[in-house]
Amino acid sequence: MPTPSLASLPIRRLTLRDLAACADLSEDRGWPREEHKWGFLLTAGKGYGIDDPEGGLLSACVVTEYGPQNPALAAIGMVLVAGRHARQGVGRRLMRHVVSAMGTTPLTLHATPNGRPLYEELGFKVTGRAEMVLGRLAPGGPEPEVATRAATAEDLTAILRLDEQVFGSDRTHIVTRLPAFADQLRVAEDGGQIIGYAAAWPNMDTHVVGPLIARDTSVAQALIASLAARTDRPLRTDIDVRHEELLAWVKERGLQSVAFNSVMAYGIAELPGDWSRRFAPVTVAAG
Repeated sequence: MPTPSLASLPIRRLTLRDLAACADLSEDRGWPREEHKWGFLLTAGKGYGIDDPEGGLLSACVVTEYGPQNPALAAIGMVLVAGRHARQGVGRRLMRHVVSAMGTTPLTLHATPNGRPLYEELGFKVTGRAEMVLGRLAPGGPEPEVATRAATAEDLTAILRLDEQVFGSDRTHIVTRLPAFADQLRVAEDGGQIIGYAAAWPNMDTHVVGPLIARDTSVAQALIASLAARTDRPLRTDIDVRHEELLAWVKERGLQSVAFNSVMAYGIAELPGDWSRRFAPVTVAAG
């Protein structure tokens, strides 16, 4: 039988049953398998994919929606095409499908330099940049005098309230999954009030710091330091480049710049919320 043309292959919704195939696709493109992250995204968001007639997935992506009923914002991530089918319009077709399926919902994504031209072609605009840093946070220097502690179930209401203020949309379905997804979830306090929170979740041989929400840079520093003190893995995080002071601090303490991604948006001029308190996303794949 002749192989059906790529344009005629159906696009379908992915489920947790597709977890191994998504991880295989990551590996095919030289990415880590990231099964823990794929599982989180497929349960918290909507996966879309195209089956390869020869087995596995030909292409995949995940959309994470925010807002109680009609989503106020949706983040697109994990856009992948199998290497043997690269540069044949598959990714473009999948992205057009997702943009159409989301209707009038504003969209955002983190684009690599390679992916950015496709997203610009589809109408996405660059609204900012994030710098990925990686390494072990070395002790030394004056520590921020901010009280931090492990989050408890009683903190959830306050964390959700702060997160919505800063992110600009309801992320309850993400935040409530963090205690199970992350190895650490910590809060910073001032006078009994929660002024920031951060999670560190396992991804291959690193701990990814995200989300990182903080009143100011000193609170963000205290949260990162408290997470680093409780893991023997290198830390990785994606910091908004406007937070120059925090980026300088983590680099002084041993983290190194790995990559830059463009933060892009579709159907909205600027992302909602308060960027000055939003230091790092949950993951670049989910905002």
